[in-house]
Amino acid sequence: MKILLTGATGYIGKRLLPLLLDHGNEVVCCVRDKNRFYFPEQFKNKIQVIEADFLDLESLKNIPDDIDAAYYLIHSMSGASNYDELESISAHYFIEKINQTNAKQIIYLSGIVNDKSLSKHLSSRKAVEDILKTAAVPLTVLRAGIIVGSGSASFEIIRDLVDKLPIMVTPKWLNTKCQPIAISDVLEFLIRSLLNPAVYNESFDIGGPDILTYKEMLLEFARVKKLQRYIYTVPVMTPKLSSYWLYFVTSTSFKLASALVSSMKVEVICSDNRINNLLGVTPISYRQALERALKKISDDDIISSWKDSQVSGQFRGNVSQYLKVPKRGCYIDRRKRTIINREYTIARIWSIGGDTGWYYADWLWELRGFIDKVFGGVGTRRGRTHKNEIHSGDALDFWRVVYADKKQGKLVLYAEMKLPGEAWLEFKIINNTLYQAATFKPCGIMGRLYWYAVLPFHGFIFEGMLKKLI
Repeated sequence: MKILLTGATGYIGKRLLPLLLDHGNEVVCCVRDKNRFYFPEQFKNKIQVIEADFLDLESLKNIPDDIDAAYYLIHSMSGASNYDELESISAHYFIEKINQTNAKQIIYLSGIVNDKSLSKHLSSRKAVEDILKTAAVPLTVLRAGIIVGSGSASFEIIRDLVDKLPIMVTPKWLNTKCQPIAISDVLEFLIRSLLNPAVYNESFDIGGPDILTYKEMLLEFARVKKLQRYIYTVPVMTPKLSSYWLYFVTSTSFKLASALVSSMKVEVICSDNRINNLLGVTPISYRQALERALKKISDDDIISSWKDSQVSGQFRGNVSQYLKVPKRGCYIDRRKRTIINREYTIARIWSIGGDTGWYYADWLWELRGFIDKVFGGVGTRRGRTHKNEIHSGDALDFWRVVYADKKQGKLVLYAEMKLPGEAWLEFKIINNTLYQAATFKPCGIMGRLYWYAVLPFHGFIFEGMLKKLI
């Protein structure tokens, strides 16, 4: 069968793709930027990658007509402030195109909406459902609450809070109840729903067996990690203050924190679990989901992470826009050194950042990250998804990977920190020499002053790092 997978570079899409291929399907992956899409070479003959922007109806002509079903996994929760309008446009354009294909089913992953007073985020999800229902193609809606899995936004926030804060003074919404579900069960529901007439034109709530408050979820995570944690709730934290609290303590962006806080005030509990029997799925407990996620992290086997999404930082547009590092009107710190062992140096470069650090004067990198976060930037909170793998589009501390070719020995990073200009950091190996270049394109007089202010630190930071890479 030929399946259209939208949101193929997203958290769910990256995990769903290999499962669809394992079931013998041919998959058409819809992405906005091919340069951000990575897949193993062995899948090459089973995947068709097309560029399509669902806010541009003309670009959707690239979608083939001979598809059998389509997954709609497009969300804009923490993007622009008018993301609800953008999601509405995307859904309308999607059904306009899907009605011209041979598709027999649309599967949409939404959020549980069983409260009269919904957040903007959940209202937007419900509005998209209503739009998709107008398509000539049968629709299956799966509504999930908190998704627990390595790399999911919810899991990473819980992990950050528990790991960093022995004592938490928290807003009262931590007493709100929800029904978390493991990412493995979400994927199972998505796979078993595919071209299954029993779920055509139906909406289902999907959730795990446990109904917990957010406070109970935090404490259970602490127990799994064998940590002693104390949580006290207070009624005085406003939504904005709560958002700042999450932003500074966890790895989330402020926009995502704001959207999550508004949603966390609403109970998200399954109204029924009939789909469990219908599809023969028995969801695992919250504790089991945590244990699986932590093992994935321990084994460095994280398939996808929300941190690699564009909305986790300041990055906008396609990767290709930043591939060519400018020279005109730029300040450039160039350094080079003869390498001793190519494989060793490449391995060091490909492991840079995150828990590994930057090999030299890490405290200065951390200080720069802290300053960045104070001014509303990403800081170094995102780390990296894998310990020794890098692909285009990945987040890497306060950088975005715009080019990574291990065979060529070339890595190009674009800065997502708050800057009076734009910055790139480039590593490339030619013959037996490692070249390192820090490029800064200033914006006005402040940009020039900034460059000269940090220039004294470059001498030992970049030289020390270069030496350690050798």
